[in-house]
Amino acid sequence: MQQDILINWSPQETRVAIVEHNAVQELHVERTLERGLVGNVYLGKVARVLPGMQSAFIDIGLERAAFLHVADVWHPPAEGETISAARTAQALIPIERQVFEGQALMVQVIKDPMGTKGARLSTQISIAGRMLVFLPQDDHIGVSQKIPLAQREELRQRVQALAGSEGGGFILRTNAEEAQDAELAEDIAYLRKAWARIKSASVKLAPPSALHQDLNLLQRVLRDLVGEATQTIRVDSREQFEALQAFGAEFMPQAVKKLQHYKGERPIFDLFAIDEEIAKALGRRVDLKSGGYLIIDQTEALTTVDVNTGGFVGARNFDDTIFKTNLEAAQALARQLRLRNLGGIIVADFIDMARADHRDAVLAEFKKQLARDRVKTMAGGFSQLGLVEMTRKRTRESLAHMLCEPCPVCEGKGIVKTARSVVYDIFREILREARQFNPQEFRIVAAPRVIELFLDEESQHLAGLSEFIGKPVSLQTESAMGQEQYDIVLM
Repeated sequence: MQQDILINWSPQETRVAIVEHNAVQELHVERTLERGLVGNVYLGKVARVLPGMQSAFIDIGLERAAFLHVADVWHPPAEGETISAARTAQALIPIERQVFEGQALMVQVIKDPMGTKGARLSTQISIAGRMLVFLPQDDHIGVSQKIPLAQREELRQRVQALAGSEGGGFILRTNAEEAQDAELAEDIAYLRKAWARIKSASVKLAPPSALHQDLNLLQRVLRDLVGEATQTIRVDSREQFEALQAFGAEFMPQAVKKLQHYKGERPIFDLFAIDEEIAKALGRRVDLKSGGYLIIDQTEALTTVDVNTGGFVGARNFDDTIFKTNLEAAQALARQLRLRNLGGIIVADFIDMARADHRDAVLAEFKKQLARDRVKTMAGGFSQLGLVEMTRKRTRESLAHMLCEPCPVCEGKGIVKTARSVVYDIFREILREARQFNPQEFRIVAAPRVIELFLDEESQHLAGLSEFIGKPVSLQTESAMGQEQYDIVLM
């Protein structure tokens, strides 16, 4: 599958679109102000040692000193000792015997600063690659627990052979499960180069200094997204194009020849109507070419997808109509999962099919499309209720969570009470307050549609209420209020 990568850069935001067959398949967004510090490596200076807290404050050049606990001071395990045993033994040594004020210390951020708290640090350095995590201070080779047990030993031996005797340990990430030796070797070479740069900087710079920043989105594009299928990587910023060329020349030479600087007058995302696709990807409804449509609802626990025929009546008989709609829906759904970056449990309610061969064909097409997803997915068959249940690994926030926030009017429910329901709520509230208080007048402050109902269809009921409680009731429109919001002012 041939693909193009389009990069739209601005000082505040970077957006990356992966395009296959002139259709957007994936979107990645990174905002400058929202980038964290986790993964960054610093040469810090011990500012204070606190024996009572078994911690130390480290100056790494940020606004607030960072925090290092004794449990995060790393020393590699002795020969034959397990990592957990080494950690336990190390934590028993008081921190004042391990670090001292004024000491230069290489540290890595493991938790971003929050509120008044500084960043949390560790002295164990780890550098993440596409398929491996490099542990330069260790010689252990570990494998992700999510990789099947039967494959772990074989993968461990392959990495051991590829790593040679240069030192350092590795952890195989989940997406290394089906990696080729060439891909693993490429990752090892990149990680060793990154560590060599960190070591070189640590002897040249004075503390506090930044030695290594976790890769930004553009650099991760070269590391993680570029493959044999990638034809071009087009960047609309000359500055970022040159920076990517320099990064690629050192770490990803095979990707440099695919880089292009886009100089067109039209914005690069206009070439493939990508902003329109983003707008569609934030909606519930996805229209199919045949006239059918999907309804996608993202909840806290899972994502549900409902398939409907809509206006599609073009097939020869009803069974064929349903089959063709489901087939198209399977293709569209697999694309939407990537585009919206939906993760966790996903339940798809395809239209019921009477024929087993139709069900098998739809399921086969769905799994074929899912196989193109770089994120790990698992899909089952049709359940007794005609549902397809699947999971997709969560790798980052979904597009909707990244770009949107709950509506302040409906508070994320997606619905609000009708104006008439709000009117009746107000009637009940006034009756309650009339029993407790004795004001001269009640004033209702509410949204325009609610006040209109009081003045028109509910005017008789309002007059009756005023007569019943023996107090005048006045009205005031507040256009800034949502439909469910109101105030009852005691005058």
